[in-house]
Amino acid sequence: MTVDEQLELLRRGTTEIISEGDLREKLAKGRPLRVKLGVDPTAKHVTLGWAVVLRKLRDFQRLGHQAVLIIGDFTSMIGDPSGKNKTRPQLSREEVQANVDAVMLQIGKILDPAKTEILFNKDWLGPMTFEDVIRLASRYTVARILERDDFAKRLAEQRPIAMHEILYPLCQGMDSVAMKADVEIGGNDQKFNCLVGRTLMEQYGLEPQVVMLCPLLVGIDGKEKMSQSLGNYISIVDEPNDMFGKTMSIPDEIMENYFELATDVPMDEVRRLCADAREGRVNPRDVKRRLAREIVALYHGPEAAEAADAYFVATFSQRRQPVDAPEAAIPGELVREDGSVSLPALIAALGLAKTNSEARRLMQAGGVSLDGERADDPVRAYRPEELRGRVLRVGKHQFRRLA
Repeated sequence: MTVDEQLELLRRGTTEIISEGDLREKLAKGRPLRVKLGVDPTAKHVTLGWAVVLRKLRDFQRLGHQAVLIIGDFTSMIGDPSGKNKTRPQLSREEVQANVDAVMLQIGKILDPAKTEILFNKDWLGPMTFEDVIRLASRYTVARILERDDFAKRLAEQRPIAMHEILYPLCQGMDSVAMKADVEIGGNDQKFNCLVGRTLMEQYGLEPQVVMLCPLLVGIDGKEKMSQSLGNYISIVDEPNDMFGKTMSIPDEIMENYFELATDVPMDEVRRLCADAREGRVNPRDVKRRLAREIVALYHGPEAAEAADAYFVATFSQRRQPVDAPEAAIPGELVREDGSVSLPALIAALGLAKTNSEARRLMQAGGVSLDGERADDPVRAYRPEELRGRVLRVGKHQFRRLA
């Protein structure tokens, strides 16, 4: 592909390239670029939001450039303060390793593992002495660090900023120095950290990296960015029916955003589909079904996407009770001394709500049913034999056949 053709592909799903002129010059040299994406494994699922930057790295990979995935097994223990108004909890090495093991299997659904260079930043950050850290800290000023929006806001609100948080951008910048990055990909909330890397590379006598920023995908609630901690996410390893149903639950106004960032549908077609939905020429639900099929097909294949679509239509449009709902066993540890089971505790244990309290709120709001009958009393106790064989519905699109 020509440089212009590569740039056209790479611009999709980006908000800023610093700078596009530098990227053009690098592409014009005709050599494979080393393209960096750093990921801190602070959770066990790759969400569609996380997949946005992974898919951008995949774009470079498909153009023949070298995809370099840096696993932040060292920086995960610090916790990236980006966008946070309080200090993140620090993870232990054991927690980080468990998350690394989980996400590495999922990343292969997006990147070609055979063509992906994987590095772990504890290999260069871990051996640094305290003297090395002092010398690194001398390369950046406190004033520049405090320019970050989240730090400035916390200072104004007299919220604490821990010293290890101030070091985090320098650690991320050293990742770029260590691997001699040509390009770093990050979400919009990573702009400051990525620019620190650009500065440090110049100070170490290296050609500064290009920074490519991608927008943050809004969660299925249509309000906050997609986040596992907020529970408003779609995981790329969700079962096809769950993935389809969650996609169908997003507000109509963010469909175009999902098409652009989470699918490969050409943007001309995306704009036409979404304009038809906005102007009433087609039912927005049908456009959203197309979106859901595209997303499921990416991670489970076209046949699974068509089956999930048929399941959704039969279950929700035609109001049938699903006969093929995923089976879920009632955990033995939930059975209390009197032999009963709390339904809110069961819902939380099955991962259909984040907490018992959230499950109780869903029940009281009419969002839970058993075999189509509303279950709105969170205090009622059930015996396991009353529940086994019944279909539990939580929210609009989550079903489990209890066993």
